[in-house]
Amino acid sequence: MKITHILIVLAVFVGAALGQMRPPETETTTKDVKPAPATVNAQYQGGFFGVSDKESGTLKFDDANERLVFFGEDGKERFGIPYSSVLTVYPDEKSVTTTAGNVVKYIPLPGAGLAGLIREKRRYLILNYDDPDVDAKGTTSFKLANKDILESVIFSIGTKAKMKQRGDAYVRPRVAQADTN
Repeated sequence: MKITHILIVLAVFVGAALGQMRPPETETTTKDVKPAPATVNAQYQGGFFGVSDKESGTLKFDDANERLVFFGEDGKERFGIPYSSVLTVYPDEKSVTTTAGNVVKYIPLPGAGLAGLIREKRRYLILNYDDPDVDAKGTTSFKLANKDILESVIFSIGTKAKMKQRGDAYVRPRVAQADTN
């Protein structure tokens, strides 16, 4: 009986010691991500003040003016977000049933319901920003074609905006304000 208690206590201490011996967490290292091209096809999903309709268009890196610009299908500029205003940039992914899968699953045939299992992944670029024009914070999103383009756009925005990488995202750390006493 005593030996059992001793082994249990010993196992608890060994487990606690091993739990504390893990290496400290460090920042995620950058994968081999290529910088994004100067323009990227994207679908605006919403979130920018004053622009409410979803619209296909192009994201352009305007490095001369240090901002990310969205151009509509007609080639006209819809809005721009200065790199210095970007607070966080990160990916999002949603798995949805395809349109074909939704149509076929309602056909009254045996096994047609399995077509509802046909799914596709949609990838989104999410930007949290501090809008200097209206003194408000907002979140906007863009649907991009694939994972490689999404990763390259996030990498490019994060490096051009001089942000800190945290996992798959880039963040702008808060600046500590000095006391004004």
